[in-house]
Amino acid sequence: MTSLLFLIPVALGLGLLGLAGFFWALRSGQFEDPDGAASRILIDDETD
Repeated sequence: MTSLLFLIPVALGLGLLGLAGFFWALRSGQFEDPDGAASRILIDDETD
């Protein structure tokens, strides 16, 4: 029972930390252009 009193706040804290990281990524523009990176890998820009 005492381990639950420790694990529940730890799990809630980690969940809030992950949620804060997700909102930070949204605000910083990490998800602005998901198709651009997928198309950029197909472009061959080697100049030999």
